[in-house]
Amino acid sequence: MTSPPALTVHQLAKSVPGGRRLFHNLDLTVAPGEIVAIMGESGIGKSTLLNLVAGLDSADAGTISIAGQALDDRQDDARTIIRRDHVGFVFQAFHILPHLTLAQNIALPLVLARADTAASLARAITMLANVGLPGRGGDYPAQLSGGELQRIAIARALIHDPALILADEPTGNLDPETAERILSLLTTQVRASSAGLVLVTHSDCAAAIADRVLVLGPTGLTPR
Repeated sequence: MTSPPALTVHQLAKSVPGGRRLFHNLDLTVAPGEIVAIMGESGIGKSTLLNLVAGLDSADAGTISIAGQALDDRQDDARTIIRRDHVGFVFQAFHILPHLTLAQNIALPLVLARADTAASLARAITMLANVGLPGRGGDYPAQLSGGELQRIAIARALIHDPALILADEPTGNLDPETAERILSLLTTQVRASSAGLVLVTHSDCAAAIADRVLVLGPTGLTPR
């Protein structure tokens, strides 16, 4: 049986307080294993679009489905479950919890889903090796460089086999050489997991990993 798209967005519209319209009639489909980069001017609504897709904000109109699961008209608890089960996040600021070990940070999505703790930590150890940090499970975030912290964020985003990864400027705080390594790692891990990836970026280098590059404007997304 054919898998549903990782993401389907249809006729999405969003305005900000004061009535300024960010975009309308926005359509986007991301296939499993596909990488889509979204670019555009600052303030155009790229991060807002990610928040809408993640169910953290509500659109004025339109529909959003993740792995065939519709977000529209769902209560907050139901959106949270879809987000927990089907979405992984990679942020510019990493958002790694300093009081948890690296293994505990990576295992967090599984623990929040009430998976067995021992099995979750064992899976986290495997993910550490996958992102090039074997044997570091007992270390703490303060012991890592920025590039290493982003590796932890990638491992955490993928540990629960989500259908969709959302990445908001994931290399914005990294030097060019480290950013290139992180982008290569992200590409490899996403392809291996068959997750769809939506990457918001200002960087041409980051956008170069994408299968498609789209530019966000008031009328929606257009190919670059």
